[in-house]
Amino acid sequence: MEEEEENCCSTQLIDGNGEFNFVGLEKFMKAMKFSQCGLSYAVVAIMGPQSSGKSTLLNHLFYTNLREMDAFKGRSQTTKGIWIAKAVGIEPFTVVMDLEGTDGRERGEVDDTTFEKQSALFALAVADVVIINMWCHDIGREQASNKPLLKIVFQVMMRLFSPRKTTLLFVIRDKTKTPFEYLEPILREDIQKIWDTVSKPPAHMDTPLSEFFNVEVTALSSFEEREEQFKEQVAQLRQRFFNSIYPGGIAGDRRAVVPASGFSFSTRQIWKVIKENKDLDLPAHKVMVATVRCEEIANEKFSLLASDEDWLALEQAVHAGPVQGFGRKLSSILDAYLSEYDMEAVYFEEGVRNAKRLLLKSKTLQLVHPAYITLLGHLRSSALTNFKIQLEQKLSRGEGFVASVNSCMQSSMLEFDKHCSDAVIKHADWDASKIREKLQRDMQAHASSVRAEKLSQLIAKFEKQLSARLGEPVESLFDTGGKDTWASIRRLLRRETDAAVSGFSTAAAGFELDQEGFGKMVQNLRDYARSVVVKEAREQSGKAVIHMKDKFIMVFNHDNDSLPRVWTGKEDIKAITHEARSAAVSILSVLAAVRLDEKPDKIENVLSSMLIDGSVAISSRSRGAGIIGDPLASSTWEGVPPENTLISPVQCKSIWRTFTAETEYVVTQAISAREAYKRSNNWLPPAWAIMAMVVLGFNEFMFLLRNPLYMLALFVIYLFGRAIWEQMDIPGEFRNGTLAGLISVASRFFPTVMILLRQLAAKAQGHPDHEPATHTQTLASQSFRSQTPTRTTTSSSTMDSSVSSNDSSETGGEYSSPQLTRRRVTNVEHEEFS
Repeated sequence: MEEEEENCCSTQLIDGNGEFNFVGLEKFMKAMKFSQCGLSYAVVAIMGPQSSGKSTLLNHLFYTNLREMDAFKGRSQTTKGIWIAKAVGIEPFTVVMDLEGTDGRERGEVDDTTFEKQSALFALAVADVVIINMWCHDIGREQASNKPLLKIVFQVMMRLFSPRKTTLLFVIRDKTKTPFEYLEPILREDIQKIWDTVSKPPAHMDTPLSEFFNVEVTALSSFEEREEQFKEQVAQLRQRFFNSIYPGGIAGDRRAVVPASGFSFSTRQIWKVIKENKDLDLPAHKVMVATVRCEEIANEKFSLLASDEDWLALEQAVHAGPVQGFGRKLSSILDAYLSEYDMEAVYFEEGVRNAKRLLLKSKTLQLVHPAYITLLGHLRSSALTNFKIQLEQKLSRGEGFVASVNSCMQSSMLEFDKHCSDAVIKHADWDASKIREKLQRDMQAHASSVRAEKLSQLIAKFEKQLSARLGEPVESLFDTGGKDTWASIRRLLRRETDAAVSGFSTAAAGFELDQEGFGKMVQNLRDYARSVVVKEAREQSGKAVIHMKDKFIMVFNHDNDSLPRVWTGKEDIKAITHEARSAAVSILSVLAAVRLDEKPDKIENVLSSMLIDGSVAISSRSRGAGIIGDPLASSTWEGVPPENTLISPVQCKSIWRTFTAETEYVVTQAISAREAYKRSNNWLPPAWAIMAMVVLGFNEFMFLLRNPLYMLALFVIYLFGRAIWEQMDIPGEFRNGTLAGLISVASRFFPTVMILLRQLAAKAQGHPDHEPATHTQTLASQSFRSQTPTRTTTSSSTMDSSVSSNDSSETGGEYSSPQLTRRRVTNVEHEEFS
């Protein structure tokens, strides 16, 4: 019994001044774990006159330890305000509420009535069962104290807009010998009379008592006189409070029950309204309690979720990268907190409960939505990266571009959709379509970029191929030159361009280009091939003089069999020069304009007629000035567009002057070689001279035959003269003029003779002279030249002297003076080109 009394946790709920003990109530609920009961609880309140044994009844009935009156101290107020305690050993959880007794002298008449009404209204609003403690001898009396109490109960009931159906348990104390069967009808009749006489609102004028109350009556023996019998009867009454909230139980018809977790807030608000002397609307109060409590529960669950370790770890992992099973993990976390909310708020008003649940769900989804968006961003980036890698791999294997793009995009989108499905939270209907569309746009943009890059590489490849296959061949064709040069270039251009276009078409087939785009690229490729040829032609036109000289020398110095010419004196240098210059003009005409359109022109005819045939004078008298009607005095060619002109007519004249000036030496050298050959092969006198010498010199010849010593003397003189000729280098001495040559020969003649004699004497004695004669000759020549003024030589004289030296060497020592050579060359040139 003592252990049970200790577990009842009696607490003063409202003190004697009407102050609500909210802190004490919270402690009571926490200590008794009342909040976890949901709707499985009952509240029993007791009302009755002061000192009528209410606390004693509750202590025996529910094993509480409420304070009881001490009989030895007289009758006085024991319970002040309202106290609560837990009914020990009764299921479901039962809260016992002990109200301050009515009709007490301590409060007085006015104050007593006010607090009685307030406490009665509070008990009717909160309790499921209200025990009305009555003395047996008061039944049937008109002025007995039970009537004021019942009037108070019925009057305050009218202040409830929607009254709850409460069980009124009338406990008749100190039952006398009068049978209970007679007492109960009398009591019910008194109760009905009181109900009929109480003023009611219009809505409840005809409402019977049974609509508001379940009236129960029981009787107990006197605690003081028949204690054992009293305890037995109380024990029987106690059994009625087991399973009291179930159908058929003493509290089975209760309405508008507040869940246990909202009991403290609900009772405080009810007392607040009662204290303010307002009518109490229990349904509205129930909604208000549900609103406050459900919101508190929702806020509590949201705070717990925001600090949940699993959620924080998941959020951190999402920021670091994609998380496998994100939707499943997050849904599990949200399910846990929503389930906890549902468990705690299940007994509150459904509409309010669902509304607050939706609010909690919305807040939690707002909390986790950034993580979901971050995850989708990772999935998009990962899908885009995979798309790029797969596309590059397929293209590197040579697969078609469009097919590769479609395959990779489909694969990446399926992978993205799969991961999006894995990230879906069942509580949300979030749409990933925008992220998906952005992924598609990014893939298409990358594909377009790769397509442009691959096409650029492809075009660059074929442009490089065209440059390689056109550059050197075109240059070679320009080097050879000829009437069919441009025809060959056109054939080469057409062949290589068609090959490049064919290769490009095959390579670009996988890109599935539209007709217009493909045609534009092909045209650009053809234009590039043409530009390569034009560029090469412009480069070669800048080397026109070099090409003309090379062609001239090739034709001039080689015969029709491409063998080097030997100038034997039989060649027609004039005809050969004309032929070589014609070939040079042909090269010049080829380089003068671009002829890729196969349009006929008159460039070669104009150049041949004006430069070769001599229609326009190119002598020094007309250089730099055009003649009226001169076709070469223009900046454009007839019938040739300006953009196709490489060398203008005026530039052709300038090039021709440079060309002729630079090739004159070749012609002059050829003429000199021819004359030298003639001289070297014409050392015998004419036949008539030989016959004359034979006839007229017969006697002298016979004389020499008869006198061999004369022949020996002549032979010695010849050898000596030959030695002096070589030692003095007489042809070389006469290079600087006849007078200078004679003076030099005269001054060196005797020293040279002495040197030769010393050499012969030394050889005869067996001691050869090691001093070279050329050294003495050189010293003598230098001594003479230092005393003799020399004239300045020009490049032409140097050329002539070199030619003369060559001629003398070819003729075996035959000497001809430079002036004579120049005169001969000049005479021949004037004869051939005048």
